[in-house]
Amino acid sequence: MDIQSLQTELNDKHPKEILKSIYATGGDIAISFSGAEDVILIDMACKLGIKPRVFTLDTGRLHPETYRFMQTVMDHYQIKINVLVPDPIQLQQFTDTKGLFSFYTDGHKECCDIRKVAPLKKFLAGLSTWVTGQRRDQSSATRHSLNVVESDTHFSGPNKDLIKYNPLCHWSSEQVWTYIQALDVPFNPLHQQGFISIGCEPCTRATLPHQDPREGRWWWEEETLKECGLHAKPPTKP
Repeated sequence: MDIQSLQTELNDKHPKEILKSIYATGGDIAISFSGAEDVILIDMACKLGIKPRVFTLDTGRLHPETYRFMQTVMDHYQIKINVLVPDPIQLQQFTDTKGLFSFYTDGHKECCDIRKVAPLKKFLAGLSTWVTGQRRDQSSATRHSLNVVESDTHFSGPNKDLIKYNPLCHWSSEQVWTYIQALDVPFNPLHQQGFISIGCEPCTRATLPHQDPREGRWWWEEETLKECGLHAKPPTKP
């Protein structure tokens, strides 16, 4: 697949048209679900007459509101969300060795690798395409160069290329919430309490107006480290 040509073709299209193009290609496609943007993608897909395959990551450390939000979305759209969980043996070994809050002292990477990256990698091995709600304005440090379509070299297998689409790449936060409010799309009630980017409970806090959305995630770490490994960018070629 010619990623650059596809990027040129889709870059200026409305997210709903991008989704239509994605599903027209066929293959094993799934939408990742965690936040407000992802529900917009589910809403658009359902309005196109698509019954989307949707998955989410249950780290075991999410807010109670987030678990209820999952069920709300399933009930609202009459869909099933495939809930991925970490390997219990690997997780038990990690918590036995380091306890439940080691990320506050030695960084979040190891915990995220076990609770998020490993189950995601296993799931993506069965897909040709995954769709995310990532947007450029979610982080000036880590997502400013995001594209509508990318070759996901981080999760591609030795004999299989994985394509990742970000249909809302160019949308602003204002566009997201205009859509949600206009079409009564379900959203996590934590957003009404000042939470913009919502992850695990110990690693997420509310932010102040006009702060970067990622300021509420892993606030004790450097700005350039505020990703959990799900959306790793390939190294830049010299």
